[in-house]
Amino acid sequence: MVEALLAVCVGVGLAAAAGFRIFVPLLVMSLAAHSGHLQLAHGFEWIGSWPAIVAFSVATVLEICAYYIPWLDNLLDSMATPAAVVAGTVLTAAAVAGLSPMLQWSLAIIAGGGVAAVVQSATVTTRAASSVATAGFGNFIVSSVEAAASTLLSFLAIILAPLAILLAGVLVFLLVRTVWVRRSWRARAAV
Repeated sequence: MVEALLAVCVGVGLAAAAGFRIFVPLLVMSLAAHSGHLQLAHGFEWIGSWPAIVAFSVATVLEICAYYIPWLDNLLDSMATPAAVVAGTVLTAAAVAGLSPMLQWSLAIIAGGGVAAVVQSATVTTRAASSVATAGFGNFIVSSVEAAASTLLSFLAIILAPLAILLAGVLVFLLVRTVWVRRSWRARAAV
């Protein structure tokens, strides 16, 4: 029972990281599975293979670099939301080994996909606010914070899964609060 709960924490932590960057947690999961630090659910063993490691590495580098291109970052955000939900679902399903398929996929879709969607929505809102406030020039900072958050959450999900979930909640709260405060300032300034 404790192992199953820990596996769910790993999956949800990685799903939260997928809300910031889609391929970073997939790469971290792939490396952890390949090195024997993470046991994947049946049918997901391919994630720990060399071809998957290479593919996730290339995709991670391209994704991180693309978010530093001013007009491309907002375009990627529109496509990243459904992709983050899918990645969060796959990450959670792959992490929860030893559960019935019904429970595995229910947890993956609801918890993994849901967490990824919430985090991704917060990042989309933050990037939109940054684009409006700084004419896109502040998005470099947003992209750097998102990449760092995804990397940190991914490694924490493998090493200290419950802490990763707590940190993801704090980061989402801070992102949403920052956007809310900025909107409040603008509304007061407009009056």
